[in-house]
Order: sequence, then structure tokens, then C-alpha cells
Amino acid sequence: MDNLINSPLDKELSRLSPFELKGRIIAMADEKVKRDANTMLNAGRGNPNWVATEARDAFFALGIFAMTECRLNFNMPEGIAGVPQKEGISVRFETWSRENASIPGVQFLRKAYEYCLMEMSADADSLIAEWAGGIVGHHYPTPPRILDYTEKIIRRYLDWAICAENPPKDNVFDLFAVEGSTAGMCYFFDVLKQNFLLDKGDSIAIMVPVFTPYIEIPQLSEFNYDVLNVSADVMTPDGLHTWQYDPKDIERLRDPKYKMLFVTNPSNPPSYAISPDTVRALQDVVKDNPNLMILSDDVYGTFVRNYRSLIADLPYNTASCYSYSKYFGATGWRIAVTAVSEKNIFDDLIARLPEDKKAALNTRYGSLTLDVPGLKFIDRMVAESRLIALNHTAGLSTPQQIQMSLLSLGSLMDKKGVYHDRMIKLIHDRYDALWKNFGFSMPEDALRAEYYSEIDMMVWAEKLHGKDFADFINNTYSPLAFVFRLASETGCVVLNGDGFDGPRWSIRVSLANLNGADYVRLGKNIRMVLDEFAKDWEVSKANK
Repeated sequence: MDNLINSPLDKELSRLSPFELKGRIIAMADEKVKRDANTMLNAGRGNPNWVATEARDAFFALGIFAMTECRLNFNMPEGIAGVPQKEGISVRFETWSRENASIPGVQFLRKAYEYCLMEMSADADSLIAEWAGGIVGHHYPTPPRILDYTEKIIRRYLDWAICAENPPKDNVFDLFAVEGSTAGMCYFFDVLKQNFLLDKGDSIAIMVPVFTPYIEIPQLSEFNYDVLNVSADVMTPDGLHTWQYDPKDIERLRDPKYKMLFVTNPSNPPSYAISPDTVRALQDVVKDNPNLMILSDDVYGTFVRNYRSLIADLPYNTASCYSYSKYFGATGWRIAVTAVSEKNIFDDLIARLPEDKKAALNTRYGSLTLDVPGLKFIDRMVAESRLIALNHTAGLSTPQQIQMSLLSLGSLMDKKGVYHDRMIKLIHDRYDALWKNFGFSMPEDALRAEYYSEIDMMVWAEKLHGKDFADFINNTYSPLAFVFRLASETGCVVLNGDGFDGPRWSIRVSLANLNGADYVRLGKNIRMVLDEFAKDWEVSKANK
């Protein structure tokens, strides 16, 4: 195996994002697969290999009903029809659902409809008109931020998904439906900049390890933030990572120079939710730094029972990005919401800006409203997503919003948590298969989401073969050597954890996109490659 440390190629590759480096790793694995007629195991990306079926069946069934409504309006033989009409549409839906009960998804639709009437006091015609018109997609999203009933439904879903059914009192969430949480992230960075809430060179903090764009975006020239990394580097007495944060590091955020905190919770890649102790520490911090803004990326929260986002416990200071992509197997749908409490720090900081900056914002948003000071932060985000001038055509496509509504209703109607229990077990079984075949049974941890697993090879090198061996590989090889060797010798693809600002010798394994038996092989291969490094060490000692 090539010694990669300090080579020009290694230095060049180490600058790449793990997601960009992945192409080279896959190419190495592909060569191994071609040589041995084997199967590549790509655990490098978190794209799930499952789909939630019931809400999708309902989506396609609703499309059939919606098209009957279009043709009811008018129907030309050339393939042109009208659009759904609101008056009496709920009665027609009830009749259609009875007559077509055998179509997959229709029973789900009927239950969802009844849930909205009974639990949310929905107006029947308004609800079905939103669903039918939305799925046909014949009109611009109206309101642009999110459709009316879509917002009501998703608010209830978020009460369960990220607030453990105990949402903040007297502070409901305003929602912006976005094209995946990555779009929400981009819009969020931009609206902060444009509204003078974060200026170039300002001090921010990022809880790491973290999804790499949160590392890379602040480094861009238009932001160039001064970044404090708050590392999840707490260890147990026997030398294992807890993937939690030292209270002393949280204390540093009391300094008012830190304007923003970015959090992926549960973390990516360690896949652990923030501990209650850390939440309490952050609640205490904002007493001294009350203007601290927080963005919590909560995409993996639904893989932890009774998960609570920081927006649940610090609603005034926190905005949330929540994506449907992972839990429902919907990465291709690009569906997510950004949530901001009605009473929030972002609006209040804008209101306290100096007069010259308020004047600049009055000019910037003056084409949208005569009352620019009354324009909410979240509505400014909508406008910025379309460079303001195209605000009237902003918004997530209406079919995507209807699919979000149906996925949300599926969880709300699942009172026994059947889907939730099975999803958590599916991931947990893969986690167990990986670690047991690596050689260990990890203790249970209620805060572990298990969507990914971050394995610090330096920790296990020392535990299995001693500190001298750990020092040998650290001083002899680049951390990329492990990832490359795993790919070239076994056809298995993982990502380097240091690219996520994790431990230098850690690797990230996705537990989402392979089957259970594949993690048996992957765990064995990771152990085999580590043991091969130990053989190299023995040879090195013998040759001295």
C-alpha cells in the first residue's frame, strides 16, 4: 500500500469535501469489484434505501381524483381540461372515495380527510380544494411561503417530530416550505447577510462534527466568518467517544461577540442528539448572550425517541430546518420546512437595527410592501429565495407540498407509532450488525439516532493493539490511507470523518443505504483492514 503521508496528492485530496472525494474512493472500490467480480458496498452517502408507502399511495390516488375534477370542469378531446372547482368538492370527494375504496391509498386519504375535519376543524371544501388543486399544480403556490392547510398540518407534525408532543407555549411556528433542507440552509445564510444580522467577518460558532456545508459556507468570501468550533470531544473513562460537548466549551458562547450558533442535531456523522445537560447549558448561556441566534438542522431527529429540537427549548432564539428526506425515504422529493417562532430574535434584531440599515432595507423590500418594518424575517427569507423581484413566483411547488402534508398526516394518524417503531428497529439492526462484526457490542444510548456511525480508528487501534501501534499509524500514514485501503482491497466505500471536522482518523459509515447482511460484511472488512495495518507495524518493527 502506498504511504500517502505528506505526498502532494494527499495534501491536494485532503482539501476536498468528503462528498467530492467520494468519487475517487468509489473508483478505487470499482476497480476491486471488477477484479474480483464482487459487489461494491457504498456506505458513503446517506440516501435511504426505503420509501414510506402509504402516503405515496395516497398521493397517486389523490391525483386520480384531482384529474376527474379537472375533467368535470371541462374536457376537450385534444387533451385539455379545466381545473378543480372548490364549491361542493368535498361532497364529490366523499362520493369518489366510497366508490373507489379498492384503489391503493384511497382509505388513507379518507382517514386523513376525516382527521383534518375532526382534529383540526378544517373546512371540508377548502381542504380538498387545496389538495386537488395542489396536486395538479395549476397555480402558483399561494401563499408563497406555504399553503394554508399544509402549514396547519405540518405544525402539528413538528409538534410530534421535533418537540416530543410538548411544543412551546404561546409561540407557534411560522413555516416556509423549501426544496430540501439544503435550500433552507442557503436561504437562511443569505437572509441573515442581507438583513445585517450577520456581517462579513462576524464571529459564529458551529457544533462539530457537522454536515460539511456548515463548515464550507462560512469560509466563502461573501461571508468569511470568524468560526469557533465547539467539538463533541467528551470521552468516557475507558476512552470511548460520547459525542457530547464539554460544558466549558459551551460557556464560551456567553461572549456576545458570538452572534450565531449552527447545530446539526442529531449530529452528522456521529448521529447523537444533544444531551439534556447541553440544552440546559445553552439555555443558561442565552441569559448572558440573549441575542445569540441559533439554527438547528433537525433532519435526523425522528430517529430518536422523544426528540426535542433546540427550537422546542429555546424557541425565541432558534430557527429549525426539518427535512422529510431521510425518515420517509424521500431525498428525491426535495421537501423540507424552515420553522421560526412567531416571537423570535431575528425579527427583534431587525427592529433594533440602526436607522441607516433600516433605510437600506426599506429600499430593498419596498416593492413588496408599504410596511417594510412589519415584514417578518421568514417572509424576507421567502423574498430572498427569489431575489425579491420574483417574490410573486416564490414557493415550493404545490405537488411537493401536498406530498409533505400526506407524509405528515401518516405520522399523526399512526397513534401506536407502528412506522416509527419499525424504522428505528431497521436502523438499529444495521448498527448492531456493523459493530458486532467489527468486534464489539456497543452499549445502548437513548440519544443515538444510528443513521450514521462515526468510528474513530485511532481509538480502536489503541484498544486492540496498544498505544505504540496507534502512534505508528498516526505518524506513518495519512488518515485517507484507511479509507483508500478499505475501498481498494474490499470494495467498501466510507467517508473520512475529518472532513466533517471530526477526529482525524475517524470514518463515517451510512447505515441507511445498504441491507442488513451488507453491514455484516462491512464491519468485518473494517476490522480486517485495521488488523492489516497492525501487520504492517509488526513488519516495520521486525525490520528495524
